[in-house]
Amino acid sequence: MSFVVEPSAIESGVITVPGDKSISHRALMLGAAASGTTSISGFLAGEDCLATAEALRSMGVTIEQPKDTEVLVHGSGLADWIKPDGPIDLGNSGTAIRLFAGLLSGSPFPTELTGDESLMSRPMNRVIRPLTMMGAEIASDGGMPPLQIKVVRDLAGIDYRLPVASAQVKSAILLAGLRAEGDITIEEPAVTRDHTERMLRSMGAVVTQGGTRIQMRGGQSLNGVQVEVPADLSSAAFLILAATIGKAVTLEIPGVGINPTRTGMIDILQAMGADISLNNVRLQGEEPVADLIVRSASLTGIDVDPAKVSLAIDEFPVLFIAAACAEGRTRFSGIGELRVKESDRIFAMADGLRALGISVDESEDGAVVQGGRIRGGHVASHGDHRIAMSFAIAGTVADHPVTVSDTRNVDTSFPGFVDCLQSLGVSITRVEEKRE
Repeated sequence: MSFVVEPSAIESGVITVPGDKSISHRALMLGAAASGTTSISGFLAGEDCLATAEALRSMGVTIEQPKDTEVLVHGSGLADWIKPDGPIDLGNSGTAIRLFAGLLSGSPFPTELTGDESLMSRPMNRVIRPLTMMGAEIASDGGMPPLQIKVVRDLAGIDYRLPVASAQVKSAILLAGLRAEGDITIEEPAVTRDHTERMLRSMGAVVTQGGTRIQMRGGQSLNGVQVEVPADLSSAAFLILAATIGKAVTLEIPGVGINPTRTGMIDILQAMGADISLNNVRLQGEEPVADLIVRSASLTGIDVDPAKVSLAIDEFPVLFIAAACAEGRTRFSGIGELRVKESDRIFAMADGLRALGISVDESEDGAVVQGGRIRGGHVASHGDHRIAMSFAIAGTVADHPVTVSDTRNVDTSFPGFVDCLQSLGVSITRVEEKRE
């Protein structure tokens, strides 16, 4: 399936986006590990989160979904989980496979974690290493999935410094800590999203944070709670950019999560000249949320602060498009982590922008984008949902139509993306791709 996007005038209005994917994953997993019922509203019913729900059901967890965005997880603690009948297929979800690696380490039954072709090429050694230090036994295919998690007698606490900032690795260690004896101490090289720490605290665990240091006592039990998932800032990012590069647009996006470990994209766009306001800032459970007001603005190229990278790691495809639409040159550095996402996102964005007439100089951990006119043409998404959606936004201001191929994975994080853009006046259509 391809997207074909015609140059379009974005309309002003109010638009909602789906629930936060990171929080939806964690609400399912921690709810299943807790005692009692966890009620989730605002759940993201995307393919990745649905795969997590199915994985938990395969281990005996009762999960009801009375509505797409409402889920009830009836937890009875980790001790009551049962061995699944076969490998657990997590589709395209890197979050799920890394967090399950932690959650299932120390389990009384063996498990195998697998996924689609893209997931099977994602590196796992950075999560295997600390879990092994805690006593887990995890076999892999040269550091790639499938992951075979073996039965071990005990897990121990750990004092670990992450070599690379990664919320997924940090979360895997904390989740393994629910089965461990001893203290868990994690030192991050840079602050990463802290949804796991917040949700653990909301369920009764004692987790302390100070700067880049996180501490938790192992073996703590959890209690079910109500979780109200905020709208996903990573999904809102596409609409924020669409409104910013549009003409005379004012767009409101209500109820968006503004966790300070996630707002680097807003900071970077504002430094480029974007007009983004956070109204009605409030707490939704443990998570801060706000209504975002975005107005059209002219962007100017900047040297992006490397300190913002861990706070915007999923939004860099959007920021590449912003750089292409800005006046002057934008430099990205310290973004080498993008090369091991669902695709090599540095290459994918540089390659696609060049196909649309934008000059990009690519390096191992960065890129320099020279703003200019987006001509239109054909770009490959490399099966990566964020690449696909970013180039769809580029198509709204191109001189000619933009065709984005291989967009099937968009539903993993933003179901209804096409309908959402169409409601704002964007001429975007789905086209079946010709098979050879």
